[in-house]
Amino acid sequence: MTTPTDHEHRYRAVAGRDARFDGWFVTAVRTTGIYCRPSCPARTPKSSNVSFFSTAAGAQAAGYRACRRCRPDAVPGSPEWDVRADVVARAMRLIADGEVERSGVPGVARRLGYSERQLHRLVVGELGVGPLALARAQRAQTARLLIETTDLPMADVAFAAGFASIRQFNDTVREVFASTPTELRRRPATAPGGTPGWLTLRLAARAPYDAAEVLLFLGAHAVPGLEEWDGVTFSRVLDLPHGPGVVRLSPAPDGGAAVVARLQVAQLRDLGTAVSRCRRMLDLDADPVAVDAVLGADPALAGLVAGAPGRRVPGSPDGPELAVRAVLGQQVSVAGARTLTARLLAAAGAPLPAPVGTLTHAFPRPEALAAADLGAVGLTGARRATVHALAAALVGGDVALDPGADRDAAARALLAVRGIGPWTAALVALRGLADPDVWLPGDLALRRSLATLGSTDIEAAGRWRPWRSYAVMHLWALAAPSFFTRPAAAAVPPERSAS
Repeated sequence: MTTPTDHEHRYRAVAGRDARFDGWFVTAVRTTGIYCRPSCPARTPKSSNVSFFSTAAGAQAAGYRACRRCRPDAVPGSPEWDVRADVVARAMRLIADGEVERSGVPGVARRLGYSERQLHRLVVGELGVGPLALARAQRAQTARLLIETTDLPMADVAFAAGFASIRQFNDTVREVFASTPTELRRRPATAPGGTPGWLTLRLAARAPYDAAEVLLFLGAHAVPGLEEWDGVTFSRVLDLPHGPGVVRLSPAPDGGAAVVARLQVAQLRDLGTAVSRCRRMLDLDADPVAVDAVLGADPALAGLVAGAPGRRVPGSPDGPELAVRAVLGQQVSVAGARTLTARLLAAAGAPLPAPVGTLTHAFPRPEALAAADLGAVGLTGARRATVHALAAALVGGDVALDPGADRDAAARALLAVRGIGPWTAALVALRGLADPDVWLPGDLALRRSLATLGSTDIEAAGRWRPWRSYAVMHLWALAAPSFFTRPAAAAVPPERSAS
């Protein structure tokens, strides 16, 4: 599915209350001064009274406030920013990760290799507002979520959402939502009950979404000390900018297309970043209708797609971590990769101030890995050299794997590291950079599954664009059914896959 760009097609989506377009754009109504999601249940306004904006920030900058009924700030984000690889999309990924709060717009521009003026011109030219306005809208959305779903004091909410002052927080909430923070809190909370010391949030996804399957896949690869899987809840340590955090993820109890996240962070200002990284790890912003339409139209995949609609690509909250784990997983089983990673965690990981259940360490940052003695991990000399070389390249900036990374440049830089080949670089793009169109060359399980379907690598590489990453997941489900809640009917023995 592609987002409609002209007024007539967008209005048609609004008139049909088409939830598929929620998050793609917002509808601003001049007669009421509010903006809504396309599926808002309110009476459809006249076409002549409607304007459309690509982002909530654009509607807010034009003087519109968020609809209290349809909650346009509570929908998944636009999948466009994960699909696209241009500088505006990379900027949007960095803004979502909280980079404006950490280093300002100049820092975002430097990271992308542009001047601040150039970046502002590009973003405004496409979205109508600049990076600061986009970050402000994100702060407002985070604030509303915390106000309505937690008992945090308002000062803590303001700080956690990234506001510089209580006054700025109050003014923004009133302007965007036409309510004071206190008035918003009077409304019934929508999130499940919390636990003392933890923040409980509901992370929405586009339907269909099988949260249990995504969490099972992550749990099957859980590294002791870093991650934990109890059959329902997947927990892990998050390496956040201002200290480690812990997240516990479980399917929404009402069976809806959502995940319940219970978060404990060292500093509240990291909350927005933690949520953004969880959404990326769980692939919550994907457009399953668009993916299934392409893959389901291919006779080779039609049965697999019909049996598992909306299948997602579980990712990683941290690109450098995924890259190191991909190197450790080269030519070994999933169990072997987990063992090696656990040893590396013990050798170089950052201990938590106090264990949280079985979670004890954050994954080592590149600086720690580059200087660590990995002799006791059990790696070959060549593999140990690759880990050190990769860590040094990450520290030196030769390899960049953050949310704003240029995916093509990252692939070239990874391939320049001795010991990293096309399969490893592709896996980093697939699960570390959330690229939706990645094929894993030489993956034995994919070859076995393709043979079962009567296809070949060369055919598949072209036919399933631009959603080859999702095709990989369907084929892995055929090869390794124990990693999925909806395995394909005909299974083949798993090989070095699903790493």
